[in-house]
Amino acid sequence: MASLQVAVLLSGSGTTLENLFEKREAGRLSVDIVAVLSSRADAYGLERARRRGVPALTAERRRFLSTEEFSQAVFGAIAPYKPDLICLAGFMSRLRIPREYEGRIVNVHPALLPAFGGKGLYGHHVHEAVLRAGCKLTGCTVHFVDNEYDHGPIIAQKEVPVLQDDTADTLAARVQAAERDIYPKAIQLYAEGRLRVEKGIVKFVTFGEEAG
Repeated sequence: MASLQVAVLLSGSGTTLENLFEKREAGRLSVDIVAVLSSRADAYGLERARRRGVPALTAERRRFLSTEEFSQAVFGAIAPYKPDLICLAGFMSRLRIPREYEGRIVNVHPALLPAFGGKGLYGHHVHEAVLRAGCKLTGCTVHFVDNEYDHGPIIAQKEVPVLQDDTADTLAARVQAAERDIYPKAIQLYAEGRLRVEKGIVKFVTFGEEAG
């Protein structure tokens, strides 16, 4: 079976991208990363892509007046690589998703959605909000992406306890460890054709069951 062709979108250091590379190299992720695109020209994630010979593309958000124009540039840039799936990996800009990519974009968010999602809730802002709320449990969520912030059918979640002496940094470290575990696993399920969305809910397909 041919590997799933994946494009990765990022805005920063590319630690999530690096995790996907490592899982693939360890034989635990059946994908080929065919392109990496950043919304910032100085993102270190682009260097991680170049080191592995993967095309490193840029569509700088600040150069576009609207979400629509920016989205057209992003999807236009990755179109020649014909990705089967697009993985957001710390991509900090909103996208308007073309019809042909609906149900083919996934993201990992550092909280148990629908809690602590939405505009402005990303990275450390999420962990700080969790601590302010006094939550005893947080985690991460892998979901299909739609045109709303941190919204779309949930594929997988992993819980992380909030400790009494946690800071945003210590909590982030444990949540990121959970992300490194479940994001590749969710992508692998997609690669194996084992995810099906019914009425906005993700169903898991067992081997031998019709995935369509």
